[in-house]
Amino acid sequence: MELAQSLASVVGMFKINIHLFTAEGPSAVEKLRKLGPEIFLDLKFHDIPNTVTGAVSSALSLPGVRLLNVHALGGVEMMRAAAKAIVESKLALSSAKSQLPKLIGVTILTSMDSDALREVGIAGPASKRAVKLARLAQKSGLDGVVASPQEVRAIRRACGKNFLIVVPGIRPEVRLTSARTGKRKVDDQARIATPSEAIRAGADYLVVGRPITGAPDPESAARAILDEISSALPRS
Repeated sequence: MELAQSLASVVGMFKINIHLFTAEGPSAVEKLRKLGPEIFLDLKFHDIPNTVTGAVSSALSLPGVRLLNVHALGGVEMMRAAAKAIVESKLALSSAKSQLPKLIGVTILTSMDSDALREVGIAGPASKRAVKLARLAQKSGLDGVVASPQEVRAIRRACGKNFLIVVPGIRPEVRLTSARTGKRKVDDQARIATPSEAIRAGADYLVVGRPITGAPDPESAARAILDEISSALPRS
């Protein structure tokens, strides 16, 4: 909460992942939402369609959730069930409560490269698999996908300008290279980019974790990333 309070005036959303949600549950959403920013509920639902329907329906009752995700590898029927749960909730809500989260599908985790995919039986380059999953997500009624920076341009071409692309694996330029070793610092990410690279490729949202949370001064690190994003935005 101390970290979140220091960042509340800087960031656009707080992302709550399975680590925090498992430890604290819905109360984490409620507490963080009270600080101002909306919530990216990053729980990556992946189960049979009926179970995912129930999970999405429960998530819709949480305050301030703007983004919600499922694993695209769960298949078309699972994704359609998740999308249907949101549509049905929207029809049931009054106009005063009509702001529902955007549903996005996780394509290929940014920690995985083509070799890692091959080990679990998925053949071909990670980039091609991500684009195919993005097309399936769009076909299933999802609003967008989570994809690595390396797939953004191809997904944008395949799915159009109104399809949301949420991009993790963001590593600011100042953090990419270790001064001591001269090697790129990527943590456990395999497919990364700087904020400006991702924005220029066509990303709608950037997910930034450890470059902020692990920084000596998280607020300054977040502001520096905002500056880099601003420099990459088209000039009007």
